[in-house]
Amino acid sequence: MTRCLIVDDDHAIRTLLQEYLRGFGFEVEVVEDGAGLRHRLPEGGIDVLLLDLMLPDENGLALCQWAKKVAPTLPVIMLTAQGDPLSRVLGLELGADDYLPKPFELRELVARIKAVLRRGNALMAAKAAGAPLRIGSWQFDRIQRRLISPEGVVVPLSATEFRLLSVFVDHPGQVLGREKLLALSSASGTAAAGLPSDRSIDLAVSRLRSKLGTDAGSPLIWTVRGEGYRFDPGAVGGP
Repeated sequence: MTRCLIVDDDHAIRTLLQEYLRGFGFEVEVVEDGAGLRHRLPEGGIDVLLLDLMLPDENGLALCQWAKKVAPTLPVIMLTAQGDPLSRVLGLELGADDYLPKPFELRELVARIKAVLRRGNALMAAKAAGAPLRIGSWQFDRIQRRLISPEGVVVPLSATEFRLLSVFVDHPGQVLGREKLLALSSASGTAAAGLPSDRSIDLAVSRLRSKLGTDAGSPLIWTVRGEGYRFDPGAVGGP
């Protein structure tokens, strides 16, 4: 059974969502603020998080960022009355997997939950099977350490580029700073050989971005000024 945690300060909304989602077979827990989320999430056992942006004690964007650090693979759907593009972009840059402005159709929420769970399950299954991962219209074969273009052309990757792309694939939609890229690119958790500095990270990302080019007219790796880089493939999953 899928376990869903709802974080919303509106009692009526919490009750409505809880009853509705249970009707679709979800196991639902609710908390009313950031403190409740910080207490519950580290205990584990949650499959998807529905997080309101406007909470009385903490900003939902900051909580989303924290949740992704505690549970990096946990799907997060932001629920908010703020439907402006800036809030949506910020939420997605901080790791949210989807964004649903209020008011919304309850059936659409169920569809969004199922969609983020399918994406996560496809990614884990592909990793477990060692099958090439689909990155937009590209394929990334981690076993053979090669990148395959939409036209079927094999694009060779250096060891550094392979490690960086592996990190980006494991953290889609998240803004990763240079120090974090350095650490995650090494199996030991320290700066990887061949990536000794911020400048080296920038050059390696630039080479990787040049090889990937664009997908459907959009770059796959974005520069977030003052923060780092964000990998935005549109979809990552199995073949």
